[in-house]
Amino acid sequence: MSSDEGKVDVLMVGTGEYTTGYVGGTAADSDKGAGVVALTMFDFRRRGKVDRLGMCGVNGKKFPGIRAHMKRCIEEVYNDMDLTCETFPSDTEVDPAAYIKASSTFKAGDVAIIFTPDDTHFDIAMDCVKKGMHVMVTKPIVQTLDHHIQLAKLAAEKNVLVGVEVHKRLDPFYADARDRARSALGNFQYMYAYMSQPKHQLDTFKAWAGKSSDISYYLNSHHIDFSEWTLAGIARPVRVTATASSGVAKARGIDTEDSITLTVQWQNLNDKTLGCALYTSSWVAPKSDVHSQQRFFYMGSRGEINVDQAHRGCTVAMDDANFASVNPLF
Repeated sequence: MSSDEGKVDVLMVGTGEYTTGYVGGTAADSDKGAGVVALTMFDFRRRGKVDRLGMCGVNGKKFPGIRAHMKRCIEEVYNDMDLTCETFPSDTEVDPAAYIKASSTFKAGDVAIIFTPDDTHFDIAMDCVKKGMHVMVTKPIVQTLDHHIQLAKLAAEKNVLVGVEVHKRLDPFYADARDRARSALGNFQYMYAYMSQPKHQLDTFKAWAGKSSDISYYLNSHHIDFSEWTLAGIARPVRVTATASSGVAKARGIDTEDSITLTVQWQNLNDKTLGCALYTSSWVAPKSDVHSQQRFFYMGSRGEINVDQAHRGCTVAMDDANFASVNPLF
């Protein structure tokens, strides 16, 4: 915690699109041109909730450009935004392990927010937790069950909070659908989920796409978490298979799948009946009316629900009620 009682000190690890909005020397060509994490932390400081801020990347030579970008997109746009932020490594260094030095300048009880390539999450999170920091990691939190168990065990030993940023849980349409599924739709039967981003994101993520992670880790993780959240205590996954499509990314010189579909067999706990879920994610969609298409269809034994998050639509049909367009925001 900060010496200023009630405020927290925060280390942001990762300097890319989600933290700063700075990609390839300019603002990201997405709905995150001003970034998300840094913008939010500067706003928290304006509101008196955050004190000292640090930002850590690999290539310190990017920081002059990042500072100019944030000045243009944040300081000159919002009122009273103080962009003071310590950066690691120095502006002349390239250091993949800079997070070790950066985290060493923070105290137990401080917070680390990690938005970095998927294969780096475990090492960075473990380092911060060992130092007594609370940690939030972008999804997927780690890539293996063994790493998940190790991280959870260490967090318990250090008595710190470790969370994963699965923000669909905070989407009122998804939260409402979850409540309806659990309370009124009966046993799980079938789900189809789709999430995509436009193909120019391949350029944004070319440093790691197909090398250390893939589109399923990156996007399917949202709807898989939604299923785990919705079906906790109701059903469990018993079989997983995967298929993929390819061609677009490889034509751009990126050796990765274009789209990945997971087929998951779920077993209802109360009577051992089966349900099936399909989770598809893609990063080769055309540019369209939204940056990310996000939708799903869920069917239980007593009803079904459609959610189209991109267009803020939700319909429900049940055995004992009329078809309805519902509005969780009302």
